[in-house]
Amino acid sequence: MIRVTPGDPRHPEAVRLLQASHALMQSSFPAESNHYLSIDDLCKSDIRFFHGLVGGTVLGTGAIKLFADYAEVKSMFTAEAARGQGLAGAILGALIDAARAEGKSWVRLETGNILYAAQRLYARHGFVERGPFGDYPNDPNSLFMEKAL
Repeated sequence: MIRVTPGDPRHPEAVRLLQASHALMQSSFPAESNHYLSIDDLCKSDIRFFHGLVGGTVLGTGAIKLFADYAEVKSMFTAEAARGQGLAGAILGALIDAARAEGKSWVRLETGNILYAAQRLYARHGFVERGPFGDYPNDPNSLFMEKAL
């Protein structure tokens, strides 16, 4: 059974997933194209962090960072063993719901240009491509998307 709950980025299972996500990003993109948040940054007051659980085990993570009029998706990652089972979609749905609950008008994100499965997930949930936002540079390794709430 899939459950998504507010969680702690410092939980050992979440740390393992976040480290795997960071390693994947570091091996796939140059340093200047990596925009993930550290575990300490994921503990700040402007972050809402979630665990995706299957059978009580944390197998996915996701967060939103709150800005004045939008929320940004951060730290979306699912363990390889849990992919294709709906966990990432459940986490993304919880992030969208959390952004709505915070009164945000938009959910935005930056993802890697070669992360095709992630791009398909976001598109299935109504995200459309847009240009860079916030402090992001126009980077050929990045794809930017948003969803109106």
